[in-house]
Amino acid sequence: MQHRKLTSGRPSGTDGSDYSYRMVVDSRYQLVAKGKKYLSLHFITEAVLLLIGATLAYLPGIEADAPNTVAYSSVIVSVVSLIIGNIGRGRSRSGLLRFYAVVSSIVMLLLIASLATQHLLLKAIQDSKLWRTGKYDVNDLSHFQIGLLLYMVTLSVLKLCTVKAVAFLLFNMVPPKKTS
Repeated sequence: MQHRKLTSGRPSGTDGSDYSYRMVVDSRYQLVAKGKKYLSLHFITEAVLLLIGATLAYLPGIEADAPNTVAYSSVIVSVVSLIIGNIGRGRSRSGLLRFYAVVSSIVMLLLIASLATQHLLLKAIQDSKLWRTGKYDVNDLSHFQIGLLLYMVTLSVLKLCTVKAVAFLLFNMVPPKKTS
């Protein structure tokens, strides 16, 4: 039997000269992983804002007896579309992500419109002295109306950022076109 020589150091063929032949992860897969992580943070933030929206829909508006069914149904459909979007994000299903982006955007607009009409926010903004004097006077609007306005702006900006993140993820998920 022949005895092998024990050599110290690195075995032959592993000096790094074969780097160009190794498999390298395409950058778009790295972008998809970052986009999925970023989108999951958007989904968590949107879920918290939907919980706040459900609370705002529950608060009595002008007509204390009539429940705001549009706001309730908007929150329910938003939660369902958020679940569908999260499934699409986790399984890289572009159809589910597109469905989420379209449906949740439409429902978000309905939620904002119904909350604004329920609490007379539009009338308070239109009738305030804010537009006549050109100065911002907090006393013209109640604290609740200012908070509601901030909620609506925050939800709108978040929805725009989320749709942008979905579009970025969808763009990177699509396989590159084959060149002939």
